[in-house]
Amino acid sequence: MKTYDKAQIIASFNTELAVRRLEEGFVAYSEARVQVPPVQSFAFTQNNGDCCVKSAYVEGSPTFTVKLSTGFYDNPSKGLPSNDGLMLVLSATTGQPLALLQDEGWLTGMRTALAGRIAARLLAPAQVKAIGIIGTGMQARMQLEQLRAVTDCRQVVVWGRNASRLDAYAAFARHLGFQVRSTQDAAELAGAANLIVCATPSRQPVLRSEWVQPGTHITAVGADAPGKQELEPALVARADRIIVDSVAQCSQYGEVAHALVSGLVSPDQLIELGALLAGRAKGREHDGQITLADLTGVAVQDAQVASCTLTALNACD
Repeated sequence: MKTYDKAQIIASFNTELAVRRLEEGFVAYSEARVQVPPVQSFAFTQNNGDCCVKSAYVEGSPTFTVKLSTGFYDNPSKGLPSNDGLMLVLSATTGQPLALLQDEGWLTGMRTALAGRIAARLLAPAQVKAIGIIGTGMQARMQLEQLRAVTDCRQVVVWGRNASRLDAYAAFARHLGFQVRSTQDAAELAGAANLIVCATPSRQPVLRSEWVQPGTHITAVGADAPGKQELEPALVARADRIIVDSVAQCSQYGEVAHALVSGLVSPDQLIELGALLAGRAKGREHDGQITLADLTGVAVQDAQVASCTLTALNACD
């Protein structure tokens, strides 16, 4: 078994290939051509942390992947990153481990950011006047990096609770070429931006329905485990199109789950991203609609991103 570290993985990563593989994976998932066992989740409430184990096999693939991802959200105060993890790629023919990708959570972050990019390409309004970023962590940064490929907008409003982290995010965004406004008032952000990405581990709603303008697209990626929530259920119910990465998974947790439990939306309103990519469902039809992509992270993303990463790494050997 080969072992690769984060630096090797980043150096060989082919972003455009990964986007194509992820799109193929979402379509395969929605067509029931992927084995995705139940997610294993751990909660470490006393340490403000969580861990999930996800695995997937895409029909016909020579490999399958098991991924471990952790999030310990007090780590920055200890000089440590919030997220960590690794991926194990195994042969679907012999079962032998082929590679350990010691990516330190980078691949999980990237596949999530690329899913956000795909959702924005399909659902964002034609004219993005400002991008709103809820959060200041690694995922909030990666999402903004990837949005540059799908919109010419270079105005960003960023929300966070910590002033120093807001300042650091603003410096990062300016380095990417954005004009930046920072705020600790989420209503201010919603009033300025019509493409909003929510990327925090919040367990209480940050964004409320009455703040959001008609025509806004929201990509919510933070509620990736039970108990997490960034949107109030009334905002989910207000959306004209609700796109999910997995109906089954988003019905258990994520933003949609809260709205379902509240009786504000019904399961038949949910459209899988794979169905949208395959042309079997409609997305945004006009710029007055509010659209929502609830992305909880499906293991097929890990299998696809690990597969294309291993292909690139093997080519470099």
